[in-house]
Amino acid sequence: MQPEVTRATARMANGKAVDIYRPSARCGPDPLPAVLIWHGIGPDERDILRPVAEAVAAGGTMVFAPDWRSDAPDRGRAHLLDSLEFVRKEAAGHGADPDRLVVAGWSAGAGAAVGLVTRPDLFDTPRPTAVVGIAGRYDVPARTTGTAPLDDVVAHAPEAAAVHLVHGTEDELDVTHSRVFAEALAARSWPVRLVEPVSDHAGVVMSEYDAVAGRCVPSASERARLGGEATVEAILSAASGLRA
Repeated sequence: MQPEVTRATARMANGKAVDIYRPSARCGPDPLPAVLIWHGIGPDERDILRPVAEAVAAGGTMVFAPDWRSDAPDRGRAHLLDSLEFVRKEAAGHGADPDRLVVAGWSAGAGAAVGLVTRPDLFDTPRPTAVVGIAGRYDVPARTTGTAPLDDVVAHAPEAAAVHLVHGTEDELDVTHSRVFAEALAARSWPVRLVEPVSDHAGVVMSEYDAVAGRCVPSASERARLGGEATVEAILSAASGLRA
């Protein structure tokens, strides 16, 4: 039986909502690893990540899932970085360790998350312990940096950080995007692991696209099961400090 998870909603200084997931039962007094997870291009769609966030929290982490708007004038950069600052400042008060922070992102959020470690010179805060890119592209400008992570890891030669990638083999956003990025990281001795479940773009976050609703909704399909399991395992692996 999956451990019970509680969910609370807070407001960041910018007014955006962030859902905070935590396991109801704690094992020991130590703070939990903190996971910040960003949704994709749909504005203010943190709810799409609820199935993944609950499963990751059940695995023994504190998960923060904020809203952000890709249609903002800055393409969402301020919202994303505000949520990072929120977790850095507030994690301890919620029983999580801000020094054990994993940042994960799905779709447009994937490049944004990875950009935190490929261009650390752009940020005043410490780099995350690890990042997880879920069904992303890395050859286009990331929402956090304005530059492409694939270019940055070559041109700027930042210090290596742990990168976990998940990309479904049936994704309409070709899995080659993640393969090329993983190869570029490995060529520079970065610890990287790419997992390719038999899933599609929505399936990797336990969802499917609903054409009537015009958005992704939770799904119990086989694609969603396989994709979701791969994503949850990747985030928990990153949070536990495992390396590829």
